[in-house]
Amino acid sequence: MRHASVAALIPALAVVLVAAPAAAQDADADWTPTRTPWGHPDLQGIWDQTTGTPLERAAEVADREFLTDEEAAERERVRFAAFDAAPRQGSPGNYGSQWRDGSRNALTRTSLIVDPPDGRIPPLTPAAERRAAENQARRRDHPADSWEDRNLWERCITRGTPRVPNNYNSNILILQTPDAVVLLNEMINETRVVSLDGSPHPAPGIRLWNGDSRGHWEGDTLVVETTNFSPKQQFRGFPVDGLRLVERFTRTGPDRMHYEMTLDDPTMYTRAWTVVLPMIETGGPIFEYACHEGNYGMEGILAGHRAEEREVR
Repeated sequence: MRHASVAALIPALAVVLVAAPAAAQDADADWTPTRTPWGHPDLQGIWDQTTGTPLERAAEVADREFLTDEEAAERERVRFAAFDAAPRQGSPGNYGSQWRDGSRNALTRTSLIVDPPDGRIPPLTPAAERRAAENQARRRDHPADSWEDRNLWERCITRGTPRVPNNYNSNILILQTPDAVVLLNEMINETRVVSLDGSPHPAPGIRLWNGDSRGHWEGDTLVVETTNFSPKQQFRGFPVDGLRLVERFTRTGPDRMHYEMTLDDPTMYTRAWTVVLPMIETGGPIFEYACHEGNYGMEGILAGHRAEEREVR
């Protein structure tokens, strides 16, 4: 994670977070996309997705798509102040604001979800609700019998696809060849190779942690379809093995990218839903995510649960 302090920047947030409406935030009408030597739009670079805009619209602004500039600045100030708040009783606490990335993508939008129009994740299907209740009961009764009861992120296996911005390490390195695009996520240093050769997805029985990604160009937009997710992979606590993910990458300025993803999983959600956010080219660097080395968190979780079991006995 990044070590540069952002706490000192908080007083300046009112200036930094002056934001235009969403349609203008990730577009430069006078800019012409550069191209690779083989003629594709050049998306290469290190792109930051960090934003304080929540995925879902909060209840208190349920009837509003946008905040004022002042309200967006206050939302970011409150978000950073919460990082330094005293932990609740029984909690070990979390990283303070000095460990967090500042938000270059300060949006006035009230949610990253643009469809459905209410800015909320659609309701689950009845089957998904039953599955969610079973998973919740399992986690309650078996929180840490072994490391396999913990999530894949804690186990340093995968951060997952799809993903929404985190408070740190939300950079993506994009590299291109004539027949592939490489997406390397800074968080856990995961790499997806997106084939552009027109070949189909593998057979349904072949399942991958981050799915199988196939891409094509629609004008200046790279469209990536990902399927074949592992049933062990999750997004926001729910399995994604039935998910069809469609991502769109459109470079809109010298340091701006419009990113859109649509999640379509009829086994999980009652309808498809779409997230939009800008990405900013930073020039780097990409940091090593040395997760397994010194992963004392997992040791502490398991040891703590063993202590609870002894206390019960």
